[in-house]
Amino acid sequence: MKKSLIIALSAMAAASAGAAVKLPAYIGNNMVLQQNTQIEIPGVATPGAKVTVTPSWGKAVKAVADAQGNFSVTLATPAAGGPLSITFDDGDVLTVDNILAGEVWLCSGQSNMEMPLAGWGQVKDFQTEIAMSHNPNVRLLQVHKNVSTVPLETVEFNGGGWMECTPSTVPNFSACAYFYARELADKLGVPVGVIDTTWGGTSAEAWTPVEYLESVPGFDAEKSDLKAAGGDVEKMRQLNDARFEQWRESFKTNKTDYAVDKYHGGEQGWGVMRTPAMWESTALPGFDGIVYMQREIDIPAAWAGKKLSLHFPGIDDEDITYFNGKEIARGSGWNSERSYTVPADLVKAGKSFITIVITDTGGEGGIYGDASKMYIECDGERKTLTGDWAYNVSCDFSTLPPSPLSIGSSNYPTVLYNAMVNPLRNFPVKGCIWYQGCNNVGRDAQYAVLFPQMVKGWRDAFNNPDMPFYFVQLAGYLAPNYCQPDSKWAALRNSQLSVLNLDNTGVAVAIDLGNPGDIHPKNKQEVARRLSLLARNKTYGQEVACEAPQCVKSTVSGSKLTLTFDAPVHATSAAALGFIIGDKDGNWQPAVAEISADGLTVTLTAAKIKKPVAARYDWADYPNGNIYSADNLPVAPFATDIKY
Repeated sequence: MKKSLIIALSAMAAASAGAAVKLPAYIGNNMVLQQNTQIEIPGVATPGAKVTVTPSWGKAVKAVADAQGNFSVTLATPAAGGPLSITFDDGDVLTVDNILAGEVWLCSGQSNMEMPLAGWGQVKDFQTEIAMSHNPNVRLLQVHKNVSTVPLETVEFNGGGWMECTPSTVPNFSACAYFYARELADKLGVPVGVIDTTWGGTSAEAWTPVEYLESVPGFDAEKSDLKAAGGDVEKMRQLNDARFEQWRESFKTNKTDYAVDKYHGGEQGWGVMRTPAMWESTALPGFDGIVYMQREIDIPAAWAGKKLSLHFPGIDDEDITYFNGKEIARGSGWNSERSYTVPADLVKAGKSFITIVITDTGGEGGIYGDASKMYIECDGERKTLTGDWAYNVSCDFSTLPPSPLSIGSSNYPTVLYNAMVNPLRNFPVKGCIWYQGCNNVGRDAQYAVLFPQMVKGWRDAFNNPDMPFYFVQLAGYLAPNYCQPDSKWAALRNSQLSVLNLDNTGVAVAIDLGNPGDIHPKNKQEVARRLSLLARNKTYGQEVACEAPQCVKSTVSGSKLTLTFDAPVHATSAAALGFIIGDKDGNWQPAVAEISADGLTVTLTAAKIKKPVAARYDWADYPNGNIYSADNLPVAPFATDIKY
């Protein structure tokens, strides 16, 4: 056992109040053990104590606690079944019971994997799904969110540890993970445990071990600081603070401020933005930076001289809020509701205005969320603040050097791997499912290197170089567009496929499950089903279709470009949609597509493209492709001219 793990055992929480033996938090009642393998169980007892560990399915194993009280035993796990138990006896007896043996999967990623059945998620038919969720053969384990610049050995879990799946335990659990477990438990006929280790709005580099970032382009400052700090958190903080101050200096020379003591709506240079909505889907696609937003309101005479409260469902990421030109509050956190008090002395009858200076450091930005939570209130009377807001850009971060991330950020390289994956590496799992990528949009070339490195790092951590790893390709999002060769979302989807160069990987295509106005599509049941098809076929050997045909060849003859697939495809309507073709000068046009009778080739033409050199399919933020396999699995977006 690694020295760091032995030392860390002294911090383990007791699995049972009053018992002498302490165990890792992932060892507890209701857990699922990966069947037919071996598990090393470390623990802490009284120094020098003789510990007898007895599994209900096999022979007792003995160990002696060292001078620090650390001990370790290795157990062979049985075939699927249960309930089982394990007793730990060092004079006091601790029993871990209601254990099942079966299949265990690690489920990770950002918000589309985190998305709970209820809560902010409210997936398709969530109320019915929750009501029907009682399933003792499905067990849930949810990692508590945490960050660390150094690898941790211990981890905390929400809900106290492993839980049986019931209508009371599943609502705030990952919907994808739950539906995946349900599918496997049903189709394999064995218990399934799923570990939900997720964090919305996070980038792949945060989930990657530091040593596996060495070959990834970028992150130079962060990698340098991590190496220079050598695990010293305070030194890491000092380095980070110095970089941030340097960036602030460049920021000061680039920003343009607008007066907050007057209302600017209607002035030249000020636009109008509908709220609540992320500004990427309305007025400012792809924008990161600082935006001034203003809204004029009528204050009734009855409200004059009284305190008011301002409410916003969410502001991404940070805000400074003013009322009639006076600052009333500051807030932060992309997923935090805001509730601010307007002092009585600022409240006058008649026209008033609210100014919000919003800083969005990356990803989506703006005032967003449930419209019913966006209002101004006095003595129980409310006025909505939804609708049109005036806006103007103060600072476009694309014109500045990249902002250094805080070491407390959930997007700092390595911090989520260190805190939320590394502590689990001694608990055997069958494989991983992954749904992430939104936060890396715009960095597709980097992601094509980063994503496979992350997978390699996880496999090495779990000491399983062949560990299955199945992922979801990003769904359609933002405004429908049927010819968008510069789509950053399409480029990221394409770069996700780079991980398929590794063995025991697979992609669940979700392009057809998206919503142009919602980055969190609701049909997680189908996402999970497609992931489960990959596992059933590739991991468990069941004869089920799990992947759509792939384009294996592209040939040009005059004005025609012909694509050859490795299995038949068909269109779901009379016209085959979603293809574009381009020439050597970078001109692109939607293509007329003809599918051959055997479904193995698709011939493309476009009136304005006389000499095509490349073709792309479903290459847009939110494309319109309708090409499927014989088993109705969607063909993945692809480009003949961009390969990873």
